Order: sequence, then C-alpha cells, then structure tokens
Amino acid sequence: MAKVRIRVELNHAGIRNLARSAGMQNSMVGVAEKVAATAGPGFIVKRGMSRNRARAAVVASNLEAIQAEQNDRALTRAISAGKVS
Repeated sequence: MAKVRIRVELNHAGIRNLARSAGMQNSMVGVAEKVAATAGPGFIVKRGMSRNRARAAVVASNLEAIQAEQNDRALTRAISAGKVS
C-alpha cells in the first residue's frame, strides 16, 4: 500500500481573525457568565482582547467572593457550568 503524504497549510491571519471575532467574544463571554452565575454573588466576568484572541475570565470582585472561593471553592466548583457540548 502506498504512503499518502498530506500537507496542511494554516491560514494564520484567518485563524487570528476568527479567534478575535465578535462571535467568538460573545461565545466566550456567554460561557463565563454561566460560570459566574453558578459561582454565586460577587463573581464578575471580565472580557478582553489580546493580539491573537478574545478572552473572558471570571474573577472575584469583593471580599465575600474571595472568601467563598477560599473556603468553599465556589468558582472552582462552578467551572463545570461552562462546559460546552
């Protein structure tokens, strides 16, 4: 049987445009909002854009949220709410 060689060339500019698109940003923020809501009060979503991709993060915004994560792992437990199937 003959060996078949496949060469794949990535369109890096296209991938970067996709990763920075409004749709990607909205999708990531939507997932982060689910995680923040599951984690409880005091957890907020921060969004951003790097050179290559959109970002979203869930952070504790007050002392109660920090203590909820420290004592009960509220944010850590809420990560599963962000799973996309």
